[in-house]
Amino acid sequence: MRLLNLTAICFAITSALMLYGLSYETRRLEAEVQSKERTAQKTRNDIAVLKAERSHLARPERIDPLARHLGLLPPKPEQFTAPSSLAVLPGEIGAEIRADLAASRSR
Repeated sequence: MRLLNLTAICFAITSALMLYGLSYETRRLEAEVQSKERTAQKTRNDIAVLKAERSHLARPERIDPLARHLGLLPPKPEQFTAPSSLAVLPGEIGAEIRADLAASRSR
């Protein structure tokens, strides 16, 4: 009987220690998850701010005066060329471009 009581006490102490360790590990993992969620939310906010800044900076009414100040003008029709007049590339890339060009002509 005494051996059974000693075994039960050891089992109870071991269970309590394991439960404490599990609880501690759970709290650590929860803190880690919350940290990663905060980081992800901050990153999403940063991306939203960057997109807003990009759209603000890419406005044509903002770019046009800056381009004219640098001496840039809108492109003229004679500056464009037909894809067929471009140099033909060798190999697979050239074959893909030729196939795309042929497909666009047949449309």
